Amino acid sequence: MNKKQKRNLTRILVSLALMIVLRFVPVGNEAIRFALYMVPYLIVGYDILYKAFFSVKNREPFDENFLMAVATIGAILLGEYQEGVEVMLFYQIGEWFQSYAVGKSRRNITELMDITPQYANRETEDGIEEIDPGEARIGDILVVKVGEKIPLDGTITQGSTSLNTSALTGESKPKDVTVGDAVISGCINMTSPIKIKAEKLYDDSTVAKVLDMIENATSNKSKSEDFITKFARYYTPAVCYSALALAILPPLFIRFILHGESSFGTWIFRALTFLVISCPCALVISIPLTFFAGIGGASKAGVLIKGSNYLEALSKARYVAFDKTGTMTKGVFEVTTIHNSGLNREELLEYAAYCEALSNHPIARSILKEYGKTIDKDRIVSVKEIAGKGIEALIDDKSIFIGNEKLMNDHNIPIQECQEDGTIVHVAIDNTYKGHIHVGDRIKENAASSIAELKESGVKKTIMLTGDEETSARKVAESIGIDEVFAGLLPQDKVGCLEQILQRKNENETVAFVGDGINDAPVISLADVGIAMGTLGSDAAIEAADIVLMDDDPIKVPKAIRIARKCMNIVYENIIFAIGVKLIALVFSALGMAEMWMAIFADVGVMVIAVLNAIRALGVKDL
Repeated sequence: MNKKQKRNLTRILVSLALMIVLRFVPVGNEAIRFALYMVPYLIVGYDILYKAFFSVKNREPFDENFLMAVATIGAILLGEYQEGVEVMLFYQIGEWFQSYAVGKSRRNITELMDITPQYANRETEDGIEEIDPGEARIGDILVVKVGEKIPLDGTITQGSTSLNTSALTGESKPKDVTVGDAVISGCINMTSPIKIKAEKLYDDSTVAKVLDMIENATSNKSKSEDFITKFARYYTPAVCYSALALAILPPLFIRFILHGESSFGTWIFRALTFLVISCPCALVISIPLTFFAGIGGASKAGVLIKGSNYLEALSKARYVAFDKTGTMTKGVFEVTTIHNSGLNREELLEYAAYCEALSNHPIARSILKEYGKTIDKDRIVSVKEIAGKGIEALIDDKSIFIGNEKLMNDHNIPIQECQEDGTIVHVAIDNTYKGHIHVGDRIKENAASSIAELKESGVKKTIMLTGDEETSARKVAESIGIDEVFAGLLPQDKVGCLEQILQRKNENETVAFVGDGINDAPVISLADVGIAMGTLGSDAAIEAADIVLMDDDPIKVPKAIRIARKCMNIVYENIIFAIGVKLIALVFSALGMAEMWMAIFADVGVMVIAVLNAIRALGVKDL
C-alpha cells in the first residue's frame, strides 16, 4: 500500500471504531448525539465534501462526490445520523478497495517499467566510465556485467552469456547469445560479462519504445469506455432530477390530488436512498480498470497493446492474415544449392554477393555469408533495388540482374526451372542467364500450433500474404495449416489483397494482420488490428502496429486474442451486473421497499464486486 492508501485505511478504521462505540453507548441529548456522529462523518468524509464543494463551485456538480454529499447530508438533516455516516463510511471502503485494485494493476505495469537501465558502462581509452544510457552514442562499446541490464540495442562483440528476457517477452527460459548476436535493451545479463556495440540511441531503443507504448495506451479508448463516459455524463444529472422529483411530487400528489396524508420526510429519505443507489461508480471505475488490467496482464505475457480500442478490436478478430518470412518462418536463410550455367559456381556466387553487398535483407545476408570473403566496393559501379523483384547492378562494367522470376521475365531472360522448395535467386549477366541460387528458410516451431489454436478460438480463416514465389509459399502454408495463400505479392499487392479480405467480414468482425518487415508497414496500418513481431521486426512495422509481440513467437497471436476476449467478457459482465442491480434497487427505492443498506450494497457493494472482477483481467497464465 502507498501512503495515501494507508492514510485512508486509518481514517476508515478510526471512523468504524467510533461508530461501534456510538452504537453501544446511548446518548440522550440530541445536540451531543449530533456532534458525536459528526466526528466520524468528517474524519471519513471530509475529502468527499471538499470535492463536492468545488465541483459545485466549478458548475460541474453531477459526479459521485456530489451524490454522496447530498445523500449523507440529507440523511443527517432528517435525523438519520447513523445512516448518513454509514453511507459515507461504506462508500470510502469501496473507494479504498478500488484504489487497491488500481494500485495492483499499476504495480504490474511498474514491474515492466523496471526494465529501464539506470546506467551504461562505456569502454574508453582510459577504462570503463559509467554514463547515463541517454549519453551513449551509436558505435560505442558497452560493457554489461552479470546482473546488469543491457542499456541499448546492439550486437555482441565479445563474450557469451544467457539473458533473462522475461520482463520483455514473458518467456521465463533464458536466451543464450554469443558474438555476432543482436541483443535488445532491458534484458538482464545472467552468466558472463559481455561487450556490445551500440546500434541505436536510447530514445530509439526497445526499452524506450516499450515504455512509450505502455504510457500512451490509456489515450486510445475503446467504444465501451466511450459509451460509459457518455452514459455517466447524462445518467448522473438525470438521476439527480429524478430524485428531486421523487422527493417532491409524490407527497404533493397524495396530499392535494388524493387528499391523503403523506410525510415529506419519508419521500426525501427515499429520494436520498435513490441517490445513493444511482451513483455510477461501479461502471465508471470498473470498465477502464478492466482494460487497464487487461493491457497490464498482456504486457507481462510479452504482448504490448497500444490502447483499449485495439484490445476490443482484437477480441472480434475472425480473419487473421500473416506475412511469411520472419513471421511464420525464422527468417534465417541458408544457401543450400547453387545451379550454375555457363559460369563456374564460385563466380556465380561472387557476382550475387556483390549485388547484395549493400542490402540488409535476410536472403542477401545468407548469400554474403556463403560467399565469406571481403567485398571490394570499388568494383561496384551502381546498385538499384527493384521492389518485390530483385536487384539491378553494374559490377566490373557488367550488367547484372539478380532476383526472382518476375525480374527475369521483365527483361525477357529465359530461366532454368527449379523444383526445390524455398527461395530461388536467379542470376543473369549481360542479359544472359547464368544460373540460380537456392536459399532455404525454416518454419518456426510454434507456427502450426498457433494456426490450430486460432481455429479453435473461432477464427474463420487464416491467410498468408507473401512476396515469395507460389510453390514455396503454398508448401509452408500447407505444412502449418493456413487456409488461403496469396503469393508473389509486391507491397502494393498486399494492400490490395487485404482490402479484399476486409470486404468479406461482417460489421462486428475484424481482420488482423501479423507481419515483421518494413514492406509490411502499409498492410499493418490498413488492418483493423495490426500486429508486429517486435524483437526482430523493423521500426516501421512496430510504429505502424497496434499490437507488438516482443519475442516473435506466433503462438502469442492466439494468446493475445484470448486475453482480449477474456477482458471483454469481464467488461460485459460488469456492465450487465452493475446496471441490472441498480435498476432493481432503484425500483425498490422508488416504491419505498429499499432500506439504506440496500442502497449501500447497490452502490459500494456492486462497485467492490465489479472492481474485484476487473482484477481478473490481470491473470493470463492459464490462457
